[in-house]
Amino acid sequence: MYLRLTLLAAATLSIVACSPSNTPAASEQNGNSAAGKTAEISGMVSTDGSSTVFPVTEAMAEEFQKENAGINVTVGMSGTGGGFKKFCRGETDISNASRPIKGEEKEACKAAGVEYIELPVAMDALTVVVNPQNTWANDLTVDELKAMWVPEAQGKITNWNQIRPSFPDKPLVLYGAGTDSGTYDYFTAAIVGKEHSSRGDYTASEDDNVLVQGVSGDANALGFFGLAYYEENAGKLKAVGIKTNAAAQAVAPSVETARSGQYQPLSRPIFIYVSKKAAETKPEVARFVEFYLDSKHSEGLVQEVGYVPLPENALAAMRERFAKREIGTGFTGSKIGVSIDELLKEKLVY
Repeated sequence: MYLRLTLLAAATLSIVACSPSNTPAASEQNGNSAAGKTAEISGMVSTDGSSTVFPVTEAMAEEFQKENAGINVTVGMSGTGGGFKKFCRGETDISNASRPIKGEEKEACKAAGVEYIELPVAMDALTVVVNPQNTWANDLTVDELKAMWVPEAQGKITNWNQIRPSFPDKPLVLYGAGTDSGTYDYFTAAIVGKEHSSRGDYTASEDDNVLVQGVSGDANALGFFGLAYYEENAGKLKAVGIKTNAAAQAVAPSVETARSGQYQPLSRPIFIYVSKKAAETKPEVARFVEFYLDSKHSEGLVQEVGYVPLPENALAAMRERFAKREIGTGFTGSKIGVSIDELLKEKLVY
């Protein structure tokens, strides 16, 4: 697994190649990344944003630099919202995002003259977890999760038996994504019914590793984050099956259930946003994105870090979008339960 345990929410990983080369590119647009066969170029690619997307981009950066020794890729982790702030100020080439770009972020990019190319790169099964000592909450309904997280629950819903009478009279201790996180936005939209709306009396962090540590250290805790962080820490966490209603069958989060569409409503696309200017003026950026969208890299690396690779037809569509430098977004906010096929039908609006 490529996922690193990082304890600071704003930590930045700088992955430096071992033997840099200063040889300029012979062909700036060749992005097939065949080892030892692409023209050598040098430079730096700067990325920042979502902690959910971090493991994918980190894995891509590590493998990319084995084939492109002169290029340094930095991978920051300031949260989706924090990443977009930097991106729309022109400070980064690529913004990692666990949700689509928001209206105010679009306007900030427009005001700064930053055009972006939106590229879904994988699917995630947002995972609800409890401590392994929790023997009662093997599954939860969407309504039960909502009862925990609605703003009105603050200071009132504080025990497990308030969620389901058969649960024990033990304190309910909540951990979740910080408000700058795309995971927070998607979870609140899917569970509470309104994006960016939840109780405030929980332990929040944009660093999913902090949430892992919190839930694994408290027998009464519950938290949520991307599937990759659960997969990396499955030995000290327990995933909760999700039921769309009380009569439905519980579905566990996994690559398979996210791909099939069974895991609802917490399956979601994850993205990278690429600066059009950087793609056109920095050949190292174009080459990294082409590497990222190559199916021979995506299939193995995305699944290895715990997410769902896009099928070849979807990756081909994203490669074409990038090659044409098509700007804009196909979303007007977090779209709940979107499938891979639906991703391909979205019309872009800048």
